[in-house]
Amino acid sequence: MSDARTSDKIRVNVFPGGFNWGLYVGADKGIFTRHGIAISVSGTPNSVTQMTELSQGKFEIAMTAVDNIVAYVEGQGEAPIGPQPEFFAFMGSDSGFLSLVACPEVSTIPELAGRLLSVDALTTGYAFVLFDILRRNGLERGTYQIKRVGGMVERFNSLVARNEDATMLSAPYNLLAKDQGLTELVKATTVLGHYQGNVSAARRSWARDNEGKVVAFIRGYREAIAWLYDPANREEAVAILRRNLPQMPQRAAEASYSELLAPQDGFFRDCKIDLEGMACVLDLRSRYGEPQKRLDDPMKYCDLSYFQRAIG
Repeated sequence: MSDARTSDKIRVNVFPGGFNWGLYVGADKGIFTRHGIAISVSGTPNSVTQMTELSQGKFEIAMTAVDNIVAYVEGQGEAPIGPQPEFFAFMGSDSGFLSLVACPEVSTIPELAGRLLSVDALTTGYAFVLFDILRRNGLERGTYQIKRVGGMVERFNSLVARNEDATMLSAPYNLLAKDQGLTELVKATTVLGHYQGNVSAARRSWARDNEGKVVAFIRGYREAIAWLYDPANREEAVAILRRNLPQMPQRAAEASYSELLAPQDGFFRDCKIDLEGMACVLDLRSRYGEPQKRLDDPMKYCDLSYFQRAIG
């Protein structure tokens, strides 16, 4: 593949965290460049900012919870930008690596009754996962308090400061939380089963005009994930993670490898969108989204043609 030119650069917007490991590897190892593109990675503080800026074309690709895409296509997002039929997902990354984490004095989910819990936004992202885990453990809405705090970093820092009693955290923040004496109550997939978490998303018009870039991004990302899963690369992979997340302790980075690359629950090896997991996302949004509507067509929010071309 040819080296990337300036015109082949792609701006990728992410929530900071180890779940961006594939991007870090792809950039640091020159994998994307070999596929003819270059990426720049920027962080977002919350989903409202990310979805607003995606609608404005401030970046080309968002690594985000697919529920955010569904929410804004349906006009159920918190940002005042209206329905966004342009938004769509084209590649799956993972199940979200979500865990419900609580303050030290809480050891069971029912003990969260009457307590204050934090979310990114009330109507998008992983708030519905939190609501359903609580519901399945006997806690209906109204039996606990909810506070908007922001993205993963913001919620982690706020929970460590004991501003709230629990939140949903993804690896490695659940690992860092345990180092701070916090309690990991349950992993989301243990309760929900299949769940489509993070995806690569873009605007349909941009993707149509830049099909080659989308295909190259998919190929580069898949190669980076395959590289990560090779045990021979573990030491270098941990070094890449720490270089991109310098605040992460060495022990947490090493633990992240075991968690994010777990045989069953790690990054999706094939990087396909999990349609069974999408069905779970739509079921949760049908239950908790406002205005309430029944959602049951995952292909309204996905276009798999780019993926098929990438692997064909």
